[in-house]
Amino acid sequence: LPHFLTLLLLSQMFLPSILLQLIFLCIFHLPIQSFGPSIRLYRKPFSTYLNVVTDPAFASPSPAAQPPGIAQPPKLTQRWTKCTKQLATLGPSANNYEMIEKLFLAGADVFRLNFSHGSQEEKLELLNIIRSVEEKYSHPIAVLGDLQGPKLRVGEFSDPKGVYLNKNQRFVLDLNDAKGDNTRVKLPHPEIIAASEVGHVLLIDDGKMKLTVTEKGDGWLGCNVDVPGQIKDRKGVNTPDSVLEISPLTPKDRSDLNYMLKIGVDWVALSFVQRASDILEINGLIDENLPEDMPRPSVMAKIEKPSCFIGNELEDIVELCQGIMVARGDLGVECAPEDVPILQKTIIDECRSKGKPVVVATQMLESMIESPTPTRAEASDVATAIYDGADAIMLSAESAAGSYPVEAVTMQQRIINKVESDSGYMKIQEARASGGFTSLPKSADAATDAITLAARQVASSIEAKALVCFTLRGSTVLRASKGRPTVPILAITPFSETARQLSLAWGVYAAVTETEDDQFDLVLRSACRAALQKGLVSQPDDLLVVTAGLPFGTPGASNVIRVVPAAGPACWDGVCRID
Repeated sequence: LPHFLTLLLLSQMFLPSILLQLIFLCIFHLPIQSFGPSIRLYRKPFSTYLNVVTDPAFASPSPAAQPPGIAQPPKLTQRWTKCTKQLATLGPSANNYEMIEKLFLAGADVFRLNFSHGSQEEKLELLNIIRSVEEKYSHPIAVLGDLQGPKLRVGEFSDPKGVYLNKNQRFVLDLNDAKGDNTRVKLPHPEIIAASEVGHVLLIDDGKMKLTVTEKGDGWLGCNVDVPGQIKDRKGVNTPDSVLEISPLTPKDRSDLNYMLKIGVDWVALSFVQRASDILEINGLIDENLPEDMPRPSVMAKIEKPSCFIGNELEDIVELCQGIMVARGDLGVECAPEDVPILQKTIIDECRSKGKPVVVATQMLESMIESPTPTRAEASDVATAIYDGADAIMLSAESAAGSYPVEAVTMQQRIINKVESDSGYMKIQEARASGGFTSLPKSADAATDAITLAARQVASSIEAKALVCFTLRGSTVLRASKGRPTVPILAITPFSETARQLSLAWGVYAAVTETEDDQFDLVLRSACRAALQKGLVSQPDDLLVVTAGLPFGTPGASNVIRVVPAAGPACWDGVCRID
């Protein structure tokens, strides 16, 4: 024993660890035995260190001769290596298990349920299908419920075909119940009449006709027809110059919201947001009506009104909600076309600065409703949103009612992979991240932000395969995503609802794993197992950079950085230490 200890001391002083291990093997003919009775060191295949079964969503078909119960590093496809996420709207073209599964495998990370169409019961059926696909592939999938919002429309005309409004003619909008003609029609929204002033613009039928208010009386507006056209029953009205004293939640929306809370959607999208107080209103309703046994959904504000850009409204809206959608449909109607690209970039930049996920939506691949391929301009539009730094891009009618829903999702994924493989893409993201992330303000979150930034830099320096974040409600992971690291972010959480909500965040792969408050090594081992299941590591000496808050259970806190090999926290250079 004295000779053994002497050799051990000298070896540690002068010999590399690998050479030391070879000496033990050759001289003592041991499987690298311990220096005490409680520690054993073993060499064994990578997959048996963790004893996991590979996530079927990521795995390639396994050879018949593969030993049962032992995972092989899965063969990655582009579906699982993208950072920018995809939303697909469900509808008549995608309303069964087979099609929803195809959309998921084609790239969809989040499914949108549009409550403007169909019954509540139909939405529950779709949600149950999504949960079945999620369970089959052991991969979190988020469900976004989209509220319809107020629909501002004119009344009815005596002629069912409507009337034609000539250029520069006078036309009156009033509260009279009589059916309309070519001189007037009812506008059943006194809020519009009250908010409108002389010189304000009113747009009819998605901007096809333009009226300018020239007179205002008690319960009526006299308008000049600037852009003529045929106006028919119940055509929509947009008010780009007015902030209406109207709630974004109609009675139908309140009923739909309560149903969403009951069935457990992960995100709620609020339409017709005009001001930050609208977010306070829906948050209050959620707090008041959320069933005790249901998780709280995240709130996404749809930016589609020019009033969102008055003063500090945009900053306040982003601060109060958990995500933002650039709803370019109505935004494109109420704003000049040349303004929309600039507003899109403004919204994305504000969300990036606050670390809030942002989705770019509407008419991204519009021609693919009827065509199997997009126009080159549409492909450029999708790519621009990705280069701008959007967390996600969305399909509406393309997947909900189009003839080529799978092809549309696949095309978006192809564009994402092509852009993200461009060397200039990450340079742009890193430059934007460093501009708002390396200079940390003094705040309650400054320590956590410093840890997150340091972990990002360590991961880049050591060429780690992933950045692992332990999180309860996702705030730490969103900070990591805000920094746009060069490696994937593996989010480890004990809550399935957190994993689903993080499906929208840039670069995040979420896994649900139980955590032990006082057994950090076991938690690290679970992280290594999840990294293998997700296909983020393939070799035992692949490195992971881990951030966590100790003790576990402190929301939003990170005070630990740990570098671990993929084989587990006790394994280095292919040698596994077991206490």
